[in-house]
Amino acid sequence: MIMKDVVISVTGIQQGPGGPETLELVTPGKLGVDRDKALLTYEETELSGLKGTTTSFDVSPKVVSLRREGKINTEMVFEEGKKNFFLYETPFGSLMMGLNTNRIQCRLNQHGGYMQIDYNVEVDNAVVGRNRFHVIVKEPEESHIGDIRWPI
Repeated sequence: MIMKDVVISVTGIQQGPGGPETLELVTPGKLGVDRDKALLTYEETELSGLKGTTTSFDVSPKVVSLRREGKINTEMVFEEGKKNFFLYETPFGSLMMGLNTNRIQCRLNQHGGYMQIDYNVEVDNAVVGRNRFHVIVKEPEESHIGDIRWPI
């Protein structure tokens, strides 16, 4: 798979007991597309609180895996309508969590595209929040990212 330079805009929305929290990040990254698979990677920054961590999305038609390696180590597998568990490792310890994926929308090609994931996070079988990722991928010369409206 040939990887190319892209500009990635990630908006993460966490709906918890205290209301929604939004984190937006625009960063350089890499995109590779091969048949019906895509790989998207970028380095986290201080803004996300994960500096020293590489984030990768492995995208296939029905499954998206988010992998973080470095300061934080975890792998989350998103499949619509399925509950998956993951170990969330931090410098302070590890925690087993569950996630239920409500919806995945993804349109990525060699020029970029978008991905949306809507899911619930659980600890000890209790929902602790609803999260959404909105990811836009553009070629560097097309980095006017604000033009896309989200259907969710």
